[in-house]
Amino acid sequence: MPIPASQRAVVVETTGGPEVLEHRTDFPVPQPSAGQVLVKNAISGINYIDTYFRTGLYPSAKPEILGREAAGTIVALGPDTDAEKSTLRVGDRVIWLATGGYAEYSAVPATKTLKLPDDLSFEDATAAFMSGLTVVALAKETYAVQPGDWVLLHAAAGGAGFLMTQLLNHLGAKVIGTAGGPEKVALVKSLGADHVIDYRGSEDWASAVMEITGGRGVDVVYDSVGKDTWEGSLAVVKRKGTIVWFGNSSGPIPPLPLNLLSPKCVKVARPTLFGYIVTREEFEAYANELFQLLTSGVLKTKIHRIYALKDVQQAHIDLEGRKTTGKLLLRIAE
Repeated sequence: MPIPASQRAVVVETTGGPEVLEHRTDFPVPQPSAGQVLVKNAISGINYIDTYFRTGLYPSAKPEILGREAAGTIVALGPDTDAEKSTLRVGDRVIWLATGGYAEYSAVPATKTLKLPDDLSFEDATAAFMSGLTVVALAKETYAVQPGDWVLLHAAAGGAGFLMTQLLNHLGAKVIGTAGGPEKVALVKSLGADHVIDYRGSEDWASAVMEITGGRGVDVVYDSVGKDTWEGSLAVVKRKGTIVWFGNSSGPIPPLPLNLLSPKCVKVARPTLFGYIVTREEFEAYANELFQLLTSGVLKTKIHRIYALKDVQQAHIDLEGRKTTGKLLLRIAE
């Protein structure tokens, strides 16, 4: 099919709330440069990190098209992106990690683009890709979870938490999840968590964690909430335990005095997925492990809703309002 000159895309001209997400129908289609492929997107993922760039919590140049993952079909190869330098071909079903997913077409690095297994749909692949790569890296490299480890996972019903709960259960950990509301609590329990705490109820979640662990505390905390949970996370981690902060859904944690870590000799990490997949070899290794977990049925996806591209503002409202469970997707193709 011929490649048009213009496309539908959601553009952010300035930082702000969901209202700054502007749906356009006349945005130029990018031309792939050296080492890039042009992908006609079918499904794009919505991740909480998108709100950080939208609000300015994470600085980025504007105007900007948000969206750091999408699945679709390659329609063109950039200069020097040929058979000698890449295994990718026009017509391949692919998924990518880069920027610019809230659009019909994205020019993305070939090194961050992978062919999809034939038995993975665009929807399931995108529902699991960025979040799935993240949780595999967190559980295998940031802190290598061992059978029998006590693990506290905040936001266990969210996009990453939904997959992380399943992976931790598969690895043999004793999982304590936090979630907001009875429906989310029931969901997390169904995923294999040993204990689920409703932080919206009257329960003091930190005291509950200590009671569950017999006063010992947990080996590791995975905390994507940030400002609202960081003090409790420090309170419940065991002596010589580890806290992994990997998100800021309630806002960033304040500057952390290092002497707070001293009494229990606590280790902390603040990883980002992209630091783990710098090389093509790293990217392929994590992606292949994720694909295997999905195709074998160890990990199952949950899609909260697939929004039309023009409804992206509502998607961000729902995400920030904590009204969602599982993954939010955008359907790009009309």
